[in-house]
Amino acid sequence: MHQADHPSRRTFLDVVGAMVAAGLTAGCTSDSAQPGRHAPSAAARPVTVPAAGRHQAGVTLPQPAQRNLLAVVADLGAAVAPGPLLAELGQAIRTLIAGADQRLLGPPPGDLTVTVGVGPRLVRMAGASLPGANDLPRFSRERIDPRARGGDLLIQICASDALLLPVVAAALLDQAGDRIHERWRQSARRGANVPLDNGLTAPRNPLGFIDGIVGPHTAAEQQRDLWLAGPPAVAGGTLAVLRRMELDLPRFAALSVAEQEAVFGRRRASGVPLSGGTVASGPELGAKTPDGRYLVPANAHVRRANPAVVGAGLMLRRSYSTDEPAPGLLFISFQNDLRTFTATLTHMDTSDALLQFTTTTASATFLILPGFDRQHPLGSQLFG
Repeated sequence: MHQADHPSRRTFLDVVGAMVAAGLTAGCTSDSAQPGRHAPSAAARPVTVPAAGRHQAGVTLPQPAQRNLLAVVADLGAAVAPGPLLAELGQAIRTLIAGADQRLLGPPPGDLTVTVGVGPRLVRMAGASLPGANDLPRFSRERIDPRARGGDLLIQICASDALLLPVVAAALLDQAGDRIHERWRQSARRGANVPLDNGLTAPRNPLGFIDGIVGPHTAAEQQRDLWLAGPPAVAGGTLAVLRRMELDLPRFAALSVAEQEAVFGRRRASGVPLSGGTVASGPELGAKTPDGRYLVPANAHVRRANPAVVGAGLMLRRSYSTDEPAPGLLFISFQNDLRTFTATLTHMDTSDALLQFTTTTASATFLILPGFDRQHPLGSQLFG
Protein backbone atom coordinates (compact mmCIF):
# COMPACT_ATOMS: atom_id res chain seq x y z
CA MET A 1 0.00 0.00 0.00
CA HIS A 2 1.35 3.40 -0.99
CA GLN A 3 0.21 6.36 1.06
CA ALA A 4 0.77 10.09 0.64
CA ASP A 5 -0.65 12.58 3.07
CA HIS A 6 -0.09 15.70 0.97
CA PRO A 7 -0.25 15.18 -2.81
CA SER A 8 0.84 18.43 -4.43
CA ARG A 9 3.07 19.97 -7.07
CA ARG A 10 5.96 18.30 -5.24
CA THR A 11 4.35 14.93 -6.06
CA PHE A 12 4.20 15.86 -9.74
CA LEU A 13 7.81 17.05 -9.84
CA ASP A 14 9.02 13.95 -8.01
CA VAL A 15 7.41 11.73 -10.67
CA VAL A 16 8.92 13.82 -13.46
CA GLY A 17 12.36 13.63 -11.87
CA ALA A 18 12.13 9.88 -11.44
CA MET A 19 11.09 9.44 -15.07
CA VAL A 20 13.95 11.57 -16.37
CA ALA A 21 16.46 9.80 -14.14
CA ALA A 22 15.28 6.43 -15.44
CA GLY A 23 15.32 7.58 -19.06
CA LEU A 24 11.64 6.77 -19.45
CA THR A 25 10.88 9.88 -21.49
CA ALA A 26 13.40 9.03 -24.19
CA GLY A 27 11.82 8.55 -27.59
CA CYS A 28 8.37 9.87 -26.57
CA THR A 29 6.94 12.33 -29.06
CA SER A 30 3.84 14.39 -29.44
CA ASP A 31 1.70 14.25 -32.57
CA SER A 32 4.27 16.31 -34.46
CA ALA A 33 7.65 14.68 -34.99
CA GLN A 34 10.59 16.54 -33.44
CA PRO A 35 13.90 16.91 -35.30
CA GLY A 36 15.76 13.62 -35.27
CA ARG A 37 12.68 11.68 -34.13
CA HIS A 38 9.92 9.78 -35.84
CA ALA A 39 6.31 10.39 -34.86
CA PRO A 40 4.48 7.15 -33.97
CA SER A 41 2.34 5.90 -36.81
CA ALA A 42 -1.39 6.50 -36.54
CA ALA A 43 -2.03 2.79 -37.01
CA ALA A 44 0.03 1.97 -33.92
CA ARG A 45 -1.89 4.29 -31.63
CA PRO A 46 -4.87 3.09 -29.61
CA VAL A 47 -8.13 4.80 -30.51
CA THR A 48 -8.90 7.84 -28.36
CA VAL A 49 -11.83 7.37 -25.98
CA PRO A 50 -13.92 10.58 -25.67
CA ALA A 51 -14.09 12.02 -22.15
CA ALA A 52 -17.52 13.58 -22.68
CA GLY A 53 -20.81 11.72 -22.86
CA ARG A 54 -23.79 10.43 -20.87
CA HIS A 55 -21.54 8.00 -19.00
CA GLN A 56 -17.94 8.39 -17.94
CA ALA A 57 -15.41 6.43 -19.95
CA GLY A 58 -13.55 3.59 -18.25
CA VAL A 59 -16.61 1.48 -17.38
CA THR A 60 -17.95 0.00 -20.64
CA LEU A 61 -15.59 1.93 -22.92
CA PRO A 62 -13.21 1.05 -24.38
CA GLN A 63 -14.03 -2.56 -25.17
CA PRO A 64 -12.04 -4.57 -24.36
CA ALA A 65 -10.67 -2.68 -21.38
CA GLN A 66 -7.10 -1.40 -21.44
CA ARG A 67 -4.38 -3.62 -20.01
CA ASN A 68 -3.14 -1.21 -17.30
CA LEU A 69 -4.90 0.48 -14.38
CA LEU A 70 -3.99 2.78 -11.51
CA ALA A 71 -6.58 3.40 -8.80
CA VAL A 72 -6.01 6.34 -6.44
CA VAL A 73 -8.24 6.68 -3.36
CA ALA A 74 -8.21 9.97 -1.44
CA ASP A 75 -10.11 12.04 1.12
CA LEU A 76 -11.25 15.64 0.78
CA GLY A 77 -10.25 18.19 3.38
CA ALA A 78 -12.94 19.00 5.94
CA ALA A 79 -13.74 22.45 4.50
CA VAL A 80 -13.43 21.54 0.81
CA ALA A 81 -16.57 21.92 -1.33
CA PRO A 82 -16.83 18.91 -3.68
CA GLY A 83 -18.49 20.75 -6.57
CA PRO A 84 -15.72 23.17 -7.60
CA LEU A 85 -13.01 20.54 -7.07
CA LEU A 86 -14.79 17.98 -9.25
CA ALA A 87 -15.45 20.56 -11.96
CA GLU A 88 -11.72 21.39 -12.01
CA LEU A 89 -10.75 17.74 -12.18
CA GLY A 90 -13.21 17.17 -15.01
CA GLN A 91 -11.71 20.02 -17.03
CA ALA A 92 -8.20 18.70 -16.37
CA ILE A 93 -9.30 15.23 -17.52
CA ARG A 94 -10.72 16.64 -20.76
CA THR A 95 -7.44 18.47 -21.42
CA LEU A 96 -5.30 15.43 -20.64
CA ILE A 97 -7.33 13.10 -22.85
CA ALA A 98 -7.23 15.66 -25.67
CA GLY A 99 -3.42 15.60 -25.39
CA ALA A 100 -3.40 19.35 -24.72
CA ASP A 101 -1.87 19.28 -21.24
CA GLN A 102 1.91 19.73 -21.07
CA ARG A 103 1.92 17.58 -17.92
CA LEU A 104 1.59 14.52 -20.17
CA LEU A 105 5.30 15.04 -20.85
CA GLY A 106 5.16 14.05 -24.51
CA PRO A 107 3.46 10.66 -24.90
CA PRO A 108 0.14 10.80 -26.79
CA PRO A 109 -2.90 9.98 -24.62
CA GLY A 110 -3.96 7.08 -26.84
CA ASP A 111 -6.84 5.19 -25.19
CA LEU A 112 -6.37 6.92 -21.82
CA THR A 113 -9.50 7.07 -19.66
CA VAL A 114 -9.99 8.67 -16.25
CA THR A 115 -13.05 7.70 -14.24
CA VAL A 116 -14.03 9.60 -11.08
CA GLY A 117 -16.20 8.41 -8.21
CA VAL A 118 -17.22 9.86 -4.86
CA GLY A 119 -17.51 7.90 -1.63
CA PRO A 120 -20.52 7.50 0.67
CA ARG A 121 -19.64 10.47 2.91
CA LEU A 122 -19.78 12.89 0.00
CA VAL A 123 -22.92 11.29 -1.43
CA ARG A 124 -24.65 11.71 1.94
CA MET A 125 -23.78 15.42 1.81
CA ALA A 126 -25.94 15.63 -1.30
CA GLY A 127 -28.69 13.31 -0.04
CA ALA A 128 -28.78 10.52 2.53
CA SER A 129 -31.13 8.39 0.43
CA LEU A 130 -29.20 8.62 -2.83
CA PRO A 131 -27.60 5.54 -4.40
CA GLY A 132 -24.01 5.37 -3.19
CA ALA A 133 -24.74 6.78 0.27
CA ASN A 134 -24.16 3.45 2.04
CA ASP A 135 -20.77 2.14 3.14
CA LEU A 136 -19.75 -1.43 2.47
CA PRO A 137 -20.29 -3.84 5.35
CA ARG A 138 -17.45 -5.96 6.66
CA PHE A 139 -16.96 -9.50 5.46
CA SER A 140 -14.88 -12.48 6.46
CA ARG A 141 -11.25 -12.96 5.41
CA GLU A 142 -10.44 -9.26 5.67
CA ARG A 143 -7.16 -7.80 6.97
CA ILE A 144 -7.63 -4.13 6.16
CA ASP A 145 -5.67 -1.21 7.51
CA PRO A 146 -8.05 1.66 8.46
CA ARG A 147 -6.53 3.85 5.74
CA ALA A 148 -7.37 1.21 3.14
CA ARG A 149 -11.08 1.07 3.99
CA GLY A 150 -13.47 3.56 2.38
CA GLY A 151 -12.55 6.97 1.02
CA ASP A 152 -14.08 10.15 -0.44
CA LEU A 153 -12.66 10.13 -3.95
CA LEU A 154 -11.71 7.51 -6.53
CA ILE A 155 -9.57 8.37 -9.54
CA GLN A 156 -9.36 5.34 -11.84
CA ILE A 157 -6.82 5.76 -14.62
CA CYS A 158 -6.60 3.18 -17.44
CA ALA A 159 -4.44 3.04 -20.55
CA SER A 160 -2.68 0.64 -22.86
CA ASP A 161 0.51 2.63 -22.22
CA ALA A 162 1.51 1.95 -18.60
CA LEU A 163 3.83 4.97 -18.66
CA LEU A 164 0.84 7.32 -18.70
CA LEU A 165 -0.66 6.14 -15.42
CA PRO A 166 1.66 7.77 -12.83
CA VAL A 167 2.03 10.87 -15.01
CA VAL A 168 -1.73 11.43 -15.22
CA ALA A 169 -2.16 10.69 -11.51
CA ALA A 170 0.54 13.24 -10.65
CA ALA A 171 -1.12 15.85 -12.87
CA LEU A 172 -4.55 15.38 -11.28
CA LEU A 173 -3.19 15.33 -7.73
CA ASP A 174 -1.24 18.48 -8.55
CA GLN A 175 -4.50 20.02 -9.81
CA ALA A 176 -6.26 19.17 -6.54
CA GLY A 177 -3.34 20.33 -4.39
CA ASP A 178 -3.83 20.20 -0.63
CA ARG A 179 -7.62 19.96 -1.01
CA ILE A 180 -7.28 16.16 -1.03
CA HIS A 181 -5.16 13.70 0.94
CA GLU A 182 -4.26 10.40 -0.65
CA ARG A 183 -5.22 7.24 1.25
CA TRP A 184 -3.85 4.47 -0.95
CA ARG A 185 -3.19 3.62 -4.55
CA GLN A 186 -2.88 0.42 -6.52
CA SER A 187 -1.28 -0.30 -9.87
CA ALA A 188 -2.58 -3.38 -11.66
CA ARG A 189 -2.74 -5.01 -15.06
CA ARG A 190 -4.89 -7.41 -17.05
CA GLY A 191 -3.67 -10.46 -18.93
CA ALA A 192 -4.11 -11.05 -22.63
CA ASN A 193 -7.74 -11.33 -23.71
CA VAL A 194 -9.14 -14.75 -24.56
CA PRO A 195 -11.85 -14.90 -27.29
CA LEU A 196 -15.17 -16.24 -26.01
CA ASP A 197 -17.84 -17.99 -28.02
CA ASN A 198 -20.26 -15.04 -27.74
CA GLY A 199 -17.99 -12.67 -29.63
CA LEU A 200 -16.60 -11.05 -26.47
CA THR A 201 -13.18 -11.42 -24.89
CA ALA A 202 -12.02 -11.80 -21.29
CA PRO A 203 -8.61 -12.09 -19.61
CA ARG A 204 -7.31 -14.78 -17.27
CA ASN A 205 -6.94 -14.01 -13.59
CA PRO A 206 -3.73 -14.72 -11.61
CA LEU A 207 -5.06 -18.20 -10.81
CA GLY A 208 -5.14 -19.07 -14.51
CA PHE A 209 -8.93 -19.00 -15.09
CA ILE A 210 -10.83 -16.82 -17.54
CA ASP A 211 -12.40 -13.95 -15.60
CA GLY A 212 -15.42 -11.73 -16.27
CA ILE A 213 -17.41 -14.17 -18.41
CA VAL A 214 -20.76 -13.37 -16.75
CA GLY A 215 -21.90 -9.76 -16.77
CA PRO A 216 -24.24 -7.17 -18.26
CA HIS A 217 -22.80 -7.27 -21.76
CA THR A 218 -25.82 -6.24 -23.85
CA ALA A 219 -27.34 -2.75 -23.90
CA ALA A 220 -30.54 -4.10 -22.30
CA GLU A 221 -28.59 -5.81 -19.51
CA GLN A 222 -26.57 -2.67 -18.86
CA GLN A 223 -29.70 -0.56 -18.66
CA ARG A 224 -31.21 -3.04 -16.20
CA ASP A 225 -28.20 -3.84 -13.98
CA LEU A 226 -25.37 -1.35 -14.61
CA TRP A 227 -26.42 2.25 -15.13
CA LEU A 228 -28.40 4.31 -12.63
CA ALA A 229 -31.64 5.59 -14.15
CA GLY A 230 -32.32 8.06 -11.32
CA PRO A 231 -32.78 10.18 -9.32
CA PRO A 232 -31.64 12.94 -11.71
CA ALA A 233 -28.63 13.76 -9.51
CA VAL A 234 -27.06 10.37 -10.26
CA ALA A 235 -28.69 9.35 -13.57
CA GLY A 236 -26.06 7.99 -15.95
CA GLY A 237 -23.72 6.98 -13.15
CA THR A 238 -23.09 3.59 -11.56
CA LEU A 239 -21.78 2.14 -8.30
CA ALA A 240 -18.26 0.73 -8.06
CA VAL A 241 -16.78 -1.68 -5.52
CA LEU A 242 -13.01 -2.06 -5.15
CA ARG A 243 -11.50 -4.98 -3.27
CA ARG A 244 -7.77 -5.61 -3.23
CA MET A 245 -6.93 -9.22 -2.35
CA GLU A 246 -3.82 -11.20 -1.61
CA LEU A 247 -3.90 -14.65 -3.20
CA ASP A 248 -2.35 -17.81 -1.79
CA LEU A 249 -0.86 -18.75 -5.13
CA PRO A 250 1.45 -21.54 -3.88
CA ARG A 251 -1.38 -23.37 -2.14
CA PHE A 252 -3.68 -23.06 -5.17
CA ALA A 253 -0.89 -24.16 -7.54
CA ALA A 254 -0.34 -27.27 -5.39
CA LEU A 255 -3.84 -28.52 -6.32
CA SER A 256 -4.32 -30.78 -9.31
CA VAL A 257 -5.97 -29.23 -12.36
CA ALA A 258 -9.17 -31.15 -11.55
CA GLU A 259 -9.16 -29.77 -8.00
CA GLN A 260 -8.59 -26.25 -9.29
CA GLU A 261 -11.48 -26.66 -11.72
CA ALA A 262 -13.70 -27.85 -8.88
CA VAL A 263 -12.93 -24.62 -6.99
CA PHE A 264 -14.12 -22.49 -9.90
CA GLY A 265 -16.67 -24.82 -11.51
CA ARG A 266 -15.14 -24.27 -14.97
CA ARG A 267 -12.46 -25.84 -17.13
CA ARG A 268 -9.20 -24.00 -16.71
CA ALA A 269 -8.16 -24.16 -20.36
CA SER A 270 -11.44 -23.19 -22.01
CA GLY A 271 -13.69 -21.61 -19.35
CA VAL A 272 -16.48 -24.09 -20.19
CA PRO A 273 -18.62 -24.98 -17.13
CA LEU A 274 -18.02 -28.40 -15.61
CA SER A 275 -21.63 -29.18 -16.53
CA GLY A 276 -20.73 -28.80 -20.22
CA GLY A 277 -22.11 -26.55 -22.91
CA THR A 278 -20.29 -23.39 -23.99
CA VAL A 279 -18.41 -20.69 -22.14
CA ALA A 280 -21.20 -18.15 -22.54
CA SER A 281 -24.13 -20.53 -21.95
CA GLY A 282 -23.54 -20.62 -18.20
CA PRO A 283 -23.44 -23.64 -15.89
CA GLU A 284 -26.30 -26.14 -15.64
CA LEU A 285 -26.38 -26.22 -11.85
CA GLY A 286 -28.77 -29.17 -11.60
CA ALA A 287 -26.66 -31.50 -13.77
CA LYS A 288 -25.38 -34.60 -11.96
CA THR A 289 -23.13 -37.57 -12.56
CA PRO A 290 -24.71 -41.06 -12.86
CA ASP A 291 -23.95 -41.64 -9.18
CA GLY A 292 -25.80 -38.46 -8.14
CA ARG A 293 -22.97 -35.95 -7.60
CA TYR A 294 -23.31 -32.41 -8.91
CA LEU A 295 -21.10 -31.81 -11.94
CA VAL A 296 -20.62 -28.28 -10.60
CA PRO A 297 -19.70 -28.82 -6.92
CA ALA A 298 -21.91 -27.31 -4.25
CA ASN A 299 -19.12 -24.97 -3.10
CA ALA A 300 -17.81 -24.05 -6.57
CA HIS A 301 -17.39 -20.36 -7.21
CA VAL A 302 -19.68 -20.27 -10.26
CA ARG A 303 -22.49 -21.75 -8.17
CA ARG A 304 -22.04 -19.62 -5.03
CA ALA A 305 -21.71 -16.38 -7.07
CA ASN A 306 -24.38 -17.24 -9.65
CA PRO A 307 -26.84 -14.30 -9.95
CA ALA A 308 -29.85 -16.63 -10.25
CA VAL A 309 -28.86 -18.49 -7.08
CA VAL A 310 -28.07 -15.30 -5.16
CA GLY A 311 -31.20 -13.53 -6.38
CA ALA A 312 -29.33 -10.40 -7.46
CA GLY A 313 -28.50 -8.57 -10.66
CA LEU A 314 -25.43 -8.83 -12.87
CA MET A 315 -22.12 -7.16 -12.04
CA LEU A 316 -19.72 -5.83 -14.64
CA ARG A 317 -16.57 -7.35 -13.14
CA ARG A 318 -12.98 -6.39 -13.79
CA SER A 319 -10.08 -8.25 -12.17
CA TYR A 320 -6.51 -7.00 -12.42
CA SER A 321 -3.31 -8.74 -11.34
CA THR A 322 -1.10 -7.05 -8.75
CA ASP A 323 2.50 -7.54 -7.63
CA GLU A 324 2.64 -5.04 -4.76
CA PRO A 325 2.12 -4.94 -1.84
CA ALA A 326 1.68 -8.69 -2.41
CA PRO A 327 0.79 -11.01 -5.32
CA GLY A 328 -2.93 -10.91 -5.82
CA LEU A 329 -5.66 -9.08 -7.64
CA LEU A 330 -7.62 -5.87 -7.61
CA PHE A 331 -11.30 -6.73 -8.05
CA ILE A 332 -13.58 -4.00 -9.39
CA SER A 333 -17.29 -4.40 -10.01
CA PHE A 334 -19.82 -1.94 -11.41
CA GLN A 335 -23.55 -2.28 -10.68
CA ASN A 336 -26.55 0.00 -10.14
CA ASP A 337 -27.49 -1.55 -6.78
CA LEU A 338 -24.93 -2.11 -4.03
CA ARG A 339 -26.96 -5.12 -2.91
CA THR A 340 -25.87 -6.89 -6.10
CA PHE A 341 -22.36 -7.04 -4.65
CA THR A 342 -23.16 -7.39 -0.95
CA ALA A 343 -25.71 -10.18 -1.44
CA THR A 344 -23.31 -12.04 -3.72
CA LEU A 345 -20.37 -11.85 -1.32
CA THR A 346 -22.60 -12.73 1.64
CA HIS A 347 -23.70 -15.86 -0.22
CA MET A 348 -20.09 -16.67 -1.11
CA ASP A 349 -18.96 -16.11 2.48
CA THR A 350 -20.79 -19.21 3.68
CA SER A 351 -19.05 -21.84 1.55
CA ASP A 352 -17.36 -20.56 -1.64
CA ALA A 353 -14.25 -22.69 -2.20
CA LEU A 354 -12.42 -19.80 -3.85
CA LEU A 355 -12.43 -17.56 -0.77
CA GLN A 356 -10.09 -19.83 1.19
CA PHE A 357 -7.31 -18.67 -1.15
CA THR A 358 -7.99 -14.93 -0.66
CA THR A 359 -7.39 -12.26 1.98
CA THR A 360 -8.87 -8.80 1.35
CA THR A 361 -6.52 -5.94 2.24
CA ALA A 362 -8.42 -2.90 0.87
CA SER A 363 -12.11 -2.23 0.34
CA ALA A 364 -14.21 0.73 -0.81
CA THR A 365 -17.33 1.69 -2.70
CA PHE A 366 -17.93 4.79 -4.82
CA LEU A 367 -20.69 6.42 -6.83
CA ILE A 368 -19.20 6.75 -10.31
CA LEU A 369 -20.47 10.16 -11.32
CA PRO A 370 -22.59 10.65 -14.44
CA GLY A 371 -20.86 11.72 -17.63
CA PHE A 372 -19.94 15.32 -18.23
CA ASP A 373 -19.15 17.84 -20.97
CA ARG A 374 -18.41 21.55 -21.34
CA GLN A 375 -21.94 22.58 -20.44
CA HIS A 376 -22.31 20.08 -17.59
CA PRO A 377 -19.14 19.91 -15.44
CA LEU A 378 -18.13 16.73 -13.66
CA GLY A 379 -20.22 16.35 -10.50
CA SER A 380 -22.62 19.19 -11.34
CA GLN A 381 -25.69 16.94 -11.29
CA LEU A 382 -24.92 15.94 -7.70
CA PHE A 383 -23.32 19.06 -6.24
CA GLY A 384 -24.74 21.87 -8.38
